[in-house]
Amino acid sequence: MSNPEVLAEHGHETEAPPGSLWSRMKADPQYAPEHLALEAVRKLGPEAAVWAERMREGQPDLTPDALAELAVQRFTTLARISGAVSGATGLPGAVLDVGVLAWNQSRMVLHIAAAYGQDPSQNERATELLVLQRVHKVTDSARTALGVASGRERASRLFDSSHSRPLSGQMLRLGVKLAHMAGVRAAKRMFAKIVPGAVVVLGTWVNSAATKDLASRSRALYRPRYATAA
Repeated sequence: MSNPEVLAEHGHETEAPPGSLWSRMKADPQYAPEHLALEAVRKLGPEAAVWAERMREGQPDLTPDALAELAVQRFTTLARISGAVSGATGLPGAVLDVGVLAWNQSRMVLHIAAAYGQDPSQNERATELLVLQRVHKVTDSARTALGVASGRERASRLFDSSHSRPLSGQMLRLGVKLAHMAGVRAAKRMFAKIVPGAVVVLGTWVNSAATKDLASRSRALYRPRYATAA
């Protein structure tokens, strides 16, 4: 599967998960959302913090709500173009597309957290990502799953289990997990219909609606924390 880290279309840059993360997720699809959340906080958290600081310095009168809205607008636009940007076809292309969508949605959540004064690089953001993206219903189960994924990540450096199951089966499980994380409903039916050579285009409306829904949940979580701190 092609895994470019940056995919460009219509003048926008849509970042894809890094190749090292794809390798972990393909080898361990059961915990793909947890691996993605951990990597997002490590890689994208500092980026979100720098963005928020730069925006506040340039526009001192910018309110947290206005700053969060800028993030929502930016990443909703990216969501609309993230389907089928890779040019890959069949199952690998569909998995890449939902992975890009889930990754950029995670970027949005971390930017919204930064807009409301939360440190986007804190480990707790990974827990919140999984709950906000409805991978887990409560924070306790999310924390437990993240702990398991962290342990499996460390173990993978010692033992290569990437070939323990048929690749096609791993890819299918990975696609369903990432689609669920990205808010794409009927994921199992969507991936079941994929045939070799087919191009699966995630609808712009589906991407946009799922991302806006996630943005609303994120703002509802982080806005009260800013008000309490203030």
